[in-house]
Amino acid sequence: MDQGLYKKSILTILANQSQWGSYIASPNFPTYQYCWLRDGSYIAHAMDTAGEFRSASAFFEWVGRTIKRFSYKVDEARLRLDAGLPMGKDDLLHTRFTLDGEEVYIDHTWGNFQIDGYGTWLWALNEHIKRSGDFSLLQQLKEPIEVTLRYLELAWRLPNYDCWEEHPEYLHTYSLSTVYAGFQAACEMTRSGKIEFNNISVNALAEEVRKFILDHAVTNGRLVKYFCPPGVESETRLIGNDGVDASLLAVATPYQLFMPDDPIILATIKTIEEDLYRSGGGVYRYKADVYYGGGEWILLTAWLGWYYVSSNQVEKAKIICRWIESQADENDWLAEQVSDHKLYPEHFAPWVKKWGPIAKPLIWSHAMYIILINAINQGK
Repeated sequence: MDQGLYKKSILTILANQSQWGSYIASPNFPTYQYCWLRDGSYIAHAMDTAGEFRSASAFFEWVGRTIKRFSYKVDEARLRLDAGLPMGKDDLLHTRFTLDGEEVYIDHTWGNFQIDGYGTWLWALNEHIKRSGDFSLLQQLKEPIEVTLRYLELAWRLPNYDCWEEHPEYLHTYSLSTVYAGFQAACEMTRSGKIEFNNISVNALAEEVRKFILDHAVTNGRLVKYFCPPGVESETRLIGNDGVDASLLAVATPYQLFMPDDPIILATIKTIEEDLYRSGGGVYRYKADVYYGGGEWILLTAWLGWYYVSSNQVEKAKIICRWIESQADENDWLAEQVSDHKLYPEHFAPWVKKWGPIAKPLIWSHAMYIILINAINQGK
């Protein structure tokens, strides 16, 4: 382990946490000057694994305040759905916020309906409480937790953008796994005896989501990237049935919808290794990725290593860890992706012209590196 990079990663995260508790996605990339619940929840979890509980707690409190500010949207969305009215892009809870917790309206074409961050923050919050022992946070955040549970109960069957902010016409296996993890986290919270949720059957909801994934997201014995909403017939949408995405790693690690040695997971991992993992290098998002030419993503490479630790393949995880460490620049910064072996090189320059150089540092990349290091050290 590179102690210098590990310590610098913690300092990089702390330096990029706002006074309100939110984490900026990347300080040097204009498009990422916001806080996503998705990125932030993994960043907070990384800080928990490093024992930086105050940083993580500040983030969860920021999320709680932000959700309370916009909780009225959940009730209004339910009324619209019950009345059969269409949902606009801003009628549901947003996926990204300004650092002080306001909604982002800079680009009205930028899709906001992404459910995964809300399941992820419930999972990460529960992990924080288990690690820190700060059960008082449950009562402090009871209202936003319940708002989130009602929101996920309302929205999880609706097509929405995936974790890469693409394909809003589909249901996404990764996103559904975060919903399952969120409901499961709520189950654990209630079992602690420190909190109860009114009129929300979190156990039943978790099992409903799990069965839904089994029924719709498994093809040829493995998980798929996305699929059509049940009842929607379209040949153009069936491409999802033979796609794989590296985000599917999360279904096993950490969400444990299936255990790491489940045959469905083993088949999925095999496909990820064959299609998306460059031996001796990093992990691509998916085979058709053209964003900045489709490079190897550091956070996904760390995620594969995290899975390897959870499946007792620690030596493989260490190989991955060394590759990640070799990608740090002279400032010990980790980028979003590495462009030495692009899938579609012709798409690199147009993205640089549009948005500038690849995001660096990407705070989520540093977070996943921290998670991987601590998983290796703890053997889980």
